Amino acid sequence: MGGPGEGFEYPDAESSPSTSSSSIPGLPKLDSRRVVDGERSITFLKPLPPTSANRRFHLKSRILGVYDKGKATVLTTETSLVDSATNEIYTRAVGSGFFVGQGGWGGPKGPATVSYAPPADRKEKPDAEHEIKLSNEAALLYRLNGDYNPLHATPEPGQKMGFGGTIMHGLFSWNSAAHALLRELGGSDPENMREFQARFANPVRPGEGLRTRMWRMGGGKEGWEEVRFETVVVGSGKVALSNGRAVMRCVGRAGGGGEVKSKL
Repeated sequence: MGGPGEGFEYPDAESSPSTSSSSIPGLPKLDSRRVVDGERSITFLKPLPPTSANRRFHLKSRILGVYDKGKATVLTTETSLVDSATNEIYTRAVGSGFFVGQGGWGGPKGPATVSYAPPADRKEKPDAEHEIKLSNEAALLYRLNGDYNPLHATPEPGQKMGFGGTIMHGLFSWNSAAHALLRELGGSDPENMREFQARFANPVRPGEGLRTRMWRMGGGKEGWEEVRFETVVVGSGKVALSNGRAVMRCVGRAGGGGEVKSKL
């Protein structure tokens, strides 16, 4: 449900708990223009409807933690997509915003994170791969989803933050990886993905290529299994997304031997 749509209530970005600290006691004011994604996860609790016409949805958010990393502050939030009429929750997402150069205020360091590395014995032999090439205008096009942070439009903010210029939205890489997993392993059927998460390891620039490598880990019940993945920048090999993990029904590639018909 990306982008504005009928029946969907969008919160004011400046008052959202993911970008503002004005309502958190003891926390200094944070500059939302100097924030990048740290890590995100999403759990799909109900199949998403194909349209929001004649329905109303809203986002319900809460702050889970605020951590002082010395050179930055990390703000972790949970956001649920809720049907306003029935109060049913469709998705629950947890994300961390990394406020660059805004730490050192004496807060807690935060808990250690769980690692989901590719299997060491099969790292060079993934079960599937998917590659895309970004256009030079990719960031300008993706910002039409509603994220107008100048970091993704002009070089000056990125230069001041140490990124060397304009960078892609972290969610572009994140969403592209989810699409890659569904295309290569999930039959292009969104109902075959229950959980998805990844850590934003390095920025991606417009014009670069991305390669997502996937490893099936097996296990699970009722056909669900863990898949680990990693997204790298083609050419440099720089890791863009690390700690990648999904819970999926792995049915193969849509159109591969006629076993699955694509729904995407």
